[in-house]
Amino acid sequence: MGPAPARRRGGGPVSGEAPSALLARELVTALVRGGVRHVVLSPGSRSAPLAYALLAAHDAGWLRLHVRVDERVAGFVALGLARADGVPAAVVTTSGTAVANLHPAVLEAAHSGVPLVVVSADRPHEMRRTGANQTTEQVGIFASAPRWEADLPADTPPAAVGQVVVRALAAATGARSGEPGPVHLNVAFREPLVPARAWEPGEVPGKREVVAPRQPGGVVEIPAGGRTVVVAGDGAGPAAAALAEAGGWPLLAEPTSGARSGPNAVPAYRLLLGELGGQVERVVVLGHPTLSRPVSALLARTEPEVVVVAPTGRVWPDVAGTADRVAGAVRVVPGEDDGADWLGRWQRAGAAAAQVLAGRDVLDGLTVARAVVAAAAGEPATLVLGSSMTVRDWDLALPALPAGLRLVANRGLAGIDGTLSTATGLALASRAPVRAVVGDLTFLHDVGGLLRGALEEEVDLQVVLLNDGGGSIFATLEHGAPERAATFERVFGTPQAVDVAALCAGYGVRHVLARSLPELEAAVAAPVRGRSVVEVPLDRSTLRADRTTLAEAVTTAVRNALPSTP
Repeated sequence: MGPAPARRRGGGPVSGEAPSALLARELVTALVRGGVRHVVLSPGSRSAPLAYALLAAHDAGWLRLHVRVDERVAGFVALGLARADGVPAAVVTTSGTAVANLHPAVLEAAHSGVPLVVVSADRPHEMRRTGANQTTEQVGIFASAPRWEADLPADTPPAAVGQVVVRALAAATGARSGEPGPVHLNVAFREPLVPARAWEPGEVPGKREVVAPRQPGGVVEIPAGGRTVVVAGDGAGPAAAALAEAGGWPLLAEPTSGARSGPNAVPAYRLLLGELGGQVERVVVLGHPTLSRPVSALLARTEPEVVVVAPTGRVWPDVAGTADRVAGAVRVVPGEDDGADWLGRWQRAGAAAAQVLAGRDVLDGLTVARAVVAAAAGEPATLVLGSSMTVRDWDLALPALPAGLRLVANRGLAGIDGTLSTATGLALASRAPVRAVVGDLTFLHDVGGLLRGALEEEVDLQVVLLNDGGGSIFATLEHGAPERAATFERVFGTPQAVDVAALCAGYGVRHVLARSLPELEAAVAAPVRGRSVVEVPLDRSTLRADRTTLAEAVTTAVRNALPSTP
């Protein structure tokens, strides 16, 4: 009598089942055991074994499956899902160019430390370099971006898959390295690609914790007081605000730092550095500062002591190479008060700048920021900001943010791609309303992210679109100087004339036009239900002159608010 037939996870026999189906089921099981709860799938034939297994796992309550037809959109939806709570989310594609379309999301995940798991289906090894359809070199396609990668041949024993996934998820979460980020599993499937019978997954497998997370080390002690500032870049977290308050220091916090709160947060800080930056003797840096040239200039100076707090990762923010110390954490110890009223000077300067900014009543990116934040105040909310001009307007316009408000932006590489899809992923993960505030180029770059399949979950996502017909950020840079006006519009301004209302109608998305501040306030005051776009037409022709005038007004107000000597 022969050996007993192998059995499915759900208890039924698998004798005669296709090896591709068994491999896919084992891979899905291992991902769920490792804590993956969201998978985004882009359809394809070679990835069919995974599609069947994922749908069965979804129906059994093992995970939530989301389907997107565009792989670039799928990658950023998965990125948003993983960003929601830091738990790895997976994206699955078929072979060929489908994999390459994930590269932007993989790069963003690599530079922002998001645990993204890429599972790419592939042809069997013997079909590589033969001219076979949809077959290319997928191994290493993302170059150095993945924290870890594995190539699973078509004949990989299912029992070997568990170890591969354990290692992949440990790398994705940074459990051993302290450097979370993307991982890549390239899985070859040999025909038949259709299972012989349906899979019945059974009970949800218990989470398996194999690799204990490492603990950050290297605590540096810094005395309180002195002319120190805390720079909180993207992802710095609440610890930056606590550190500033413990030391009695000004907090220069980017809007997506997670630290723009409390009495030490200084509004419009980038406009104050011209007056106060030269007096700084120490800078403590947390997170990834990217928004402000004045902050970059401060960090590039050799006079102040620069302490970089980087709890994890091989790479720490020190673009100019001026860091004196890099530590896993800092602790404030008692220090002497030099009597310079250092924090008070920054607070008075910030209050003067905020008063100038609050006096604006024109409809522009700054007043849009205040209107959207006012609508979100008082309730937990997530706001996604487009890179480029939008996030900088929010950095300039807002004082300390309301409690419970989370601001997110893809600042790892600060690209404009995938912003709507990232917001969609955050909304799917939280099952709560999300707003995204973007410019027109960011919107058009990812407009496919508005597409929802007829069988897919609806999300509560409102997009506030600042439509100024082109790339307004370049007008504020050297490219927008008057002497370059002859070339600016064609290669930098890139004017667009898209009928946004018609585009939204095609995607089944509600459209509201807000031509004034009261109309905008009314539009964002309504509850966010389903997908909608609030279009705010703006004029960028006077942006450069307007921001120059604003900066001059702030400088005058700050000088009037401060004594002539420090």
